[in-house]
Amino acid sequence: MTIIEKILASHAGRKTVRPGEILDVFIDVRVARDFGGANVVKNMEDNGLTLADPSRTFFTFDTNPTGSDQKYATNQQICRIYARKHGIRVYDINAGIGTHLLMQEGLVLPGMTAVSTDSHANILGAVGAFGQGMGDKDIAAAWSKGTVWFKVPPSVQLNLNGKIPPGITAKEIVLNLLARFGANKLLGYSIEMYGEVTDHLHLNDRITIASMATEMGAITILFPPNREVLTYCEQQSGKKIEPVYADPDAQYERTIDLDVSSFVTRVSRPGKPHDTVPIDQVKKIKIDSAFVGSCTNGSIEDMRVVANILKGRKVAPGVVLKIVPTTDKVWIQCLMEGLLKIFKDAGALVSNAGCAGCAAGQVGQNGPGEVTISTGNRNFPGKQGKGEVYLASPAVVAASAVAGYITTPDNIPDKPAVFDIREKEERIRKASQKQKSHNLPVVLEGRVWIIDRDNIDTDMIFHNRYLTVTDIREMGQYAFDNLEGYEHFAKEAKPGDIIITGKNFGAGSSRQQAVDCFRSLGIQAILARSFGAIYERNAINAAFPVLTYKDLKEADIRQGDIIRINLQNGEIENLKNGKKAKTEPFSEIQMEIYQNGGLF
Repeated sequence: MTIIEKILASHAGRKTVRPGEILDVFIDVRVARDFGGANVVKNMEDNGLTLADPSRTFFTFDTNPTGSDQKYATNQQICRIYARKHGIRVYDINAGIGTHLLMQEGLVLPGMTAVSTDSHANILGAVGAFGQGMGDKDIAAAWSKGTVWFKVPPSVQLNLNGKIPPGITAKEIVLNLLARFGANKLLGYSIEMYGEVTDHLHLNDRITIASMATEMGAITILFPPNREVLTYCEQQSGKKIEPVYADPDAQYERTIDLDVSSFVTRVSRPGKPHDTVPIDQVKKIKIDSAFVGSCTNGSIEDMRVVANILKGRKVAPGVVLKIVPTTDKVWIQCLMEGLLKIFKDAGALVSNAGCAGCAAGQVGQNGPGEVTISTGNRNFPGKQGKGEVYLASPAVVAASAVAGYITTPDNIPDKPAVFDIREKEERIRKASQKQKSHNLPVVLEGRVWIIDRDNIDTDMIFHNRYLTVTDIREMGQYAFDNLEGYEHFAKEAKPGDIIITGKNFGAGSSRQQAVDCFRSLGIQAILARSFGAIYERNAINAAFPVLTYKDLKEADIRQGDIIRINLQNGEIENLKNGKKAKTEPFSEIQMEIYQNGGLF
């Protein structure tokens, strides 16, 4: 058997397992973060579940370790109260990233299983353990039963051989792997790392590579523990470890050999972690900010690399450098070694340990038109703010922060790039234009809700007792809350649904929430014989499709039918029976506002 098969078999009470089998797997360590933790508590309490083993159960507050967001602060307090009631240990906002703490505190060891609400829990493959990110229902089940079901994945043996070129770090190795395999060529596999290069990778290198298994689509990247890893884990836990290794005759679905001597320094371009290119293709792109940290690159070794580059230098004018260690122990080590002074002397912002910008809860966010170079593992649009994010190694990020543009440590200029307000304003303008070019569809398809009533006013749509709600994400739950017979609409509606109703829809007050509650639910459009004047303006200005009709009888539309609407010509087709009818098409002005994503 492979490593993953052996771990899962031993935790399912089985002698052997095969890929594709579904097992009930015992979980050694069960974690909820401040992200998702409150929902785990809710699942436990709503379903009357009891805690199987508090000693195996933990909270880690790492996505917003400053408690600066009111909702995160509320969730953290919910978790703290539950923890006090049930004797659960909390690694609070002063501790650091949960997955790193599990290794640092000796809680997860080679051959063990762990689950967390963190999608990067598979980082534990760095020590030869099976970690997996799961949703709040799965975590609650693990807390209550001690087990969760899991399908045995197929395994790939990946051999790294050859001589690592100068300047190529673990981050470059994983960015080169992403260039080779993309986001889906190893989708659903457990990857086991072997070869002469792998044998000599230090623990922090293994952590960096394992942390990006998710970006490769893999279930996990497992490293057979070497002597350094075993010694570390035994020191941290005080226990003698019997690691799990694959059998000599283990069956792999694929074996892949790669020569690392061809690897080059690469950078992920904004939007996709797997869109990596040789750094020469992006060199000298002006940056506004730089970020060092995340579960991928916030170790003490990473901090030393950054300090070595920053020592005696200054961050370029107009550039903000943000540095966030993974755990509080790393932060303290930075203090004791004098690294914090180097960071501060260079002009960097140093925050307490945590996930930082990657989780949108601390530091690291950027604004429209802002260009960031980051050591994180993700750069999806909106993930780290509204700007663009390039992914790179700590050395490249530090060198770029000093240069003011993307570069390598051996190519830092004597004088940094000058901040050009005109260039920055042009980037912001282009970013704003890009955001407004929504290219929204002019043909919509969706399930029909027929609400055959006239004069449905805005109090029926969105009652005034909810008018203090200003976050559109929270508005949907109150849609039609005050319309008799449709109090459960918000729970039953699905994104993409279309409403057909009677005359004077949206009469009454001018409240924008009566439009936005439908946008919040993902309702695609509303068709009515007529609309309240203010309501119609509010909807058009919010780029929410509203259309008027005289008669839809020809289309013979029934409750739940799927219809197709062409906003440009007003044609409606009932896809169930092929019959058609007409509405008033979008006016030129309405279409312009719609394609602009709204009035502004």
